[in-house]
Amino acid sequence: MRVTRSLAIGLALALALTVSGCTSEPSLKDAADELQKDTHRLETDDLFKNPLMKLRVLQRPEKDIPCDKGKFKRVLRATADDERADEPLTSHLGRAQAVMENVLAQRLGYKVDSDPSQENTEEGRFIQGSKSSGISVVVYVSPEPPTWRLHAMTSCLPR
Repeated sequence: MRVTRSLAIGLALALALTVSGCTSEPSLKDAADELQKDTHRLETDDLFKNPLMKLRVLQRPEKDIPCDKGKFKRVLRATADDERADEPLTSHLGRAQAVMENVLAQRLGYKVDSDPSQENTEEGRFIQGSKSSGISVVVYVSPEPPTWRLHAMTSCLPR
């Protein structure tokens, strides 16, 4: 009797969560809104407001891009430059990487995945991050201008 009651309660709770809209996948609208906020946060951030950083938003996340049958994504692409001072290239790349990791994690709310194997490379470095809202970001930290090449996108989601 207790087992039957427990199963019935468990089934009712599962059904209630499903009916109330609790899904493991975020909606395209919510993810797109979050990516729009990230664009605004980037443009209004004290660091990137500085004209010397040459922030350029190349693609705004304003259009739904088809990516699968009945699914769409939004994309943000931007570049910015941190002119290299009289310093070794690995120091410049390390500093630029640390700055962008901080911006992504502290100011934009991404969970940044660190890769210690890139620490002393002179070819450039990749930073990857994600948000639970279904957004992923990759930033290439380049040895030549522009220093940062940011590409963020939502998951492929139904409208």
